[in-house]
Amino acid sequence: MSEVQIREEEVWEALTAVTDPEIGVDLVNLGLIYGVESDGSHVKVRMTLTSMGCPATGLLEFQVKEAVGTVDGVENVTVEFTFEPAWTPDRMTEEGRDMMAAMGFW
Repeated sequence: MSEVQIREEEVWEALTAVTDPEIGVDLVNLGLIYGVESDGSHVKVRMTLTSMGCPATGLLEFQVKEAVGTVDGVENVTVEFTFEPAWTPDRMTEEGRDMMAAMGFW
C-alpha cells in the first residue's frame, strides 16, 4: 500500500480560500501563513494573525482546517499560531497589496 503524497502547492492553494474577515484578503496574500509541513496524511500550518488579540482566531483556525482538509490525502490538520516574527504589512504579496489598495485601505 503506497502512502499518499500531499503536494504542498495544493495546501497553499487551498489556503487562498480563507480570507481575513476584517480585511477581506486571503491569508496567503496577507502574508499570515508562515509555513506548511506534511507528515503522511497530517498537515501542520504555521501562521500568525494581524494582532495578538484577534477576535477571529477561532474562526480562522476552523476555516484553515476545513480548507486544508479538502486537499487529497489530508486526514488531519494542526494549526500553530505564532507571533515570532510579528506580522507587518511588509509580509504581504504584491497581489495582497493590490487587493488592499483596490479596497481603499491605502
